[in-house]
Amino acid sequence: MFVSNNAEFIFLPLGGVGEIGMNLAVYGYGPENDREWLIVDMGVSFASFDLLGADVVLPDICFLKNERHNICGLVLTHAHEDHFGAVLDLWPQLKVPVYCTAFTAGLLEIKREVDFYSYKIPLNIFKAGDRFQVGPFEIEAIAVSHSIPDPVSLAIRTPLGTLLHTGDWKIDKAPIEGSVTNEKRFRKIGEEGVLALVCDSTNALIDENSLSEQDVKQNLENIIMKTSGRVAVTTFASNIGRIKSIALAAEKAERRVLLVGRSMKRNVAVAEELGYMKGIAPFLSEEDYSFTPRERIVLILTGSQGELRAALAKIARDEMRNIALTAGDVVVYSSRNIPGNEKAIVDTQNRLIDRGIKIITDHDIPVHVSGHPYRDQLKQMHAWIKPQILVPVHGEAAHLEAHASLGESSSIKTVARIRNGDVLRLAPGRAEVIDQAPVGRLYKDGNLLGNEDELGIRERRKLSYVGHVAISLLFDQSHELMGKPKLIALGLPETDGQGTFLEEILLNSIKYTVDNIPKLRRRDEGVVRKAARKAVHSAVNEIWGKKTIVTVFLHRI
Repeated sequence: MFVSNNAEFIFLPLGGVGEIGMNLAVYGYGPENDREWLIVDMGVSFASFDLLGADVVLPDICFLKNERHNICGLVLTHAHEDHFGAVLDLWPQLKVPVYCTAFTAGLLEIKREVDFYSYKIPLNIFKAGDRFQVGPFEIEAIAVSHSIPDPVSLAIRTPLGTLLHTGDWKIDKAPIEGSVTNEKRFRKIGEEGVLALVCDSTNALIDENSLSEQDVKQNLENIIMKTSGRVAVTTFASNIGRIKSIALAAEKAERRVLLVGRSMKRNVAVAEELGYMKGIAPFLSEEDYSFTPRERIVLILTGSQGELRAALAKIARDEMRNIALTAGDVVVYSSRNIPGNEKAIVDTQNRLIDRGIKIITDHDIPVHVSGHPYRDQLKQMHAWIKPQILVPVHGEAAHLEAHASLGESSSIKTVARIRNGDVLRLAPGRAEVIDQAPVGRLYKDGNLLGNEDELGIRERRKLSYVGHVAISLLFDQSHELMGKPKLIALGLPETDGQGTFLEEILLNSIKYTVDNIPKLRRRDEGVVRKAARKAVHSAVNEIWGKKTIVTVFLHRI
């Protein structure tokens, strides 16, 4: 490969480094003022409870929008939401070529059909083992094991060296569905020489041996065999291998399987179309549920993270029209808890327990295996690749630091400790951060996309703590109040704690305050608004100890 004058090989994370989720990696090649850029993944993270109304969080791509004319493509490693969930919302701002595997393409198309506002994105389909050119970057897709079909790592070759971007991966010698991590190819690439390894750090704190999907399948079989009532298993809808494990375990116990939840049905439909569900008996329809004996059914459903609108939460609230669980049934959580979802998960579990339903989680029996490498597997990857530089990504600070320390103990020459927005020069010369790019967060709220202020999230959060009072004042031409002020209080206590209605106290305070403004000064609407607002603030703060939000409307006739 020809090395252009003053060319540099750059890594810039815009999401996923210092946090779990929202992965977006950018690679640059060329001189400082004329770089071409390659994007790898474009994911979301799930909104926490304090982001009231927001559905998901996306990386801010203002840097990419400014460099749009220099972006040669977007490559997706797999179809988990934290790696491809932002594509439909952010791609229209860039409109660059997109490269992905068949299962990822299928899920993107399903998501587009569900979202009325989405653009149709032209896709370039590749498979593990393929090599293709994207601008100055030669890409090789390498098969890995993970908890979804068609995941790949990427060998990214440039004239300044080869980089290995792992994406999400693990080592599983006996997966139920999908490829085995291609150790032979990784070793060969390592022998050829690797400049940098950009590697998943999710489980870098866990020092134990990972189970296989076959172990999980056996444990699920045992649970289903021993349960006399219904068995409901909740897992991630994208984990086709786990869904197959459950279906095969059910078949061995002579039970039929019912899929519950829209995303579960959509993902399985894509998997069936691509041939991933061969050997699985046809699924039941919801209409068959009430006619199937309890001891002859297994449900596979969405809702492992406590999502309010998912199937399991609706069943826990007894809101499903055709499906219910009763005392003596068992619900198995074949999943991990995503940080931040603990309260929602526990709330759903408590509702089920109150109805006599038994809960089984990974803390009771190994019914889940991670899709990410533990420390022993990270060491193996380090040994296969033998990189000059290790860049820990895909993790919070503790995960990244644990992986960095592990890399140093593996005698990797350079370990780059970076965060979102750091422009890391990999070559030529010593690896170092040479600049900062703007980073931030965007929020998807209904059909709209924006920051906290643009979507009103910051103000909404304040409203959730202190409520809102709207006041309407009507004046005549002599600047006298006409009748009593009108008031609407939302989210405030009903009384002052001693039986007097708070609205009555506020109305009296407003009228007293306005009546004591000199008549000539009442001409000034700013003076009246300020006085009325202050009266409400003072009265509410004295009674409640909080400063509510106040809006004052003035009318004159």
